[in-house]
Amino acid sequence: MDRTIRIKRREFLKAGALVVAGTAAAASGMLGSAWADEWQPKLAVLKPGEAQTLLKMTRQIYPHARLDDACYGVVVQDLDTEAARDPAVAKLLADGVVVLDHAKGSKFADLSTQDQIAVLTAQQDTPFFQKVRGTAVVSLYGNSRVWKQLGYQGPSYALGGYVHHGFNDLNWLPDPPESASPKPV
Repeated sequence: MDRTIRIKRREFLKAGALVVAGTAAAASGMLGSAWADEWQPKLAVLKPGEAQTLLKMTRQIYPHARLDDACYGVVVQDLDTEAARDPAVAKLLADGVVVLDHAKGSKFADLSTQDQIAVLTAQQDTPFFQKVRGTAVVSLYGNSRVWKQLGYQGPSYALGGYVHHGFNDLNWLPDPPESASPKPV
């Protein structure tokens, strides 16, 4: 009797991606700790004060009231990982935090929102700011937990694409006229 299990290529790739992501999360120690109500950093290079400043900085660059510190903590964790691999990144981050913490005579994390924004606006063209911003956009918006909290359903390729799933679920918009939607070929 042939007991061969047939699996579609997409199902195999999807399952494989989930295994890889789960293994990576477990190996990095993120399961359980990074998703706790209070973000508990496990840092290799960054000091706790530097991590807090980077977390506050990331919150100001990409502000979302719905997101907890754990989501922004992933950005700090990714910056720390990169700093552990590259001493130049570690120095860039440490020096940048010092600039932020001395810009208004008080630690950046203790400043008012308006003062934090003013400090970051003055720093926006620096390599330090660009490094944090670039890492944050990928770490934050590539995170499926963030997707869920922001209401994004995730990629639709496994469900046949957006043409057949999710493309027309904007119930807060009026229906467009027929002429605005050409028939699929």
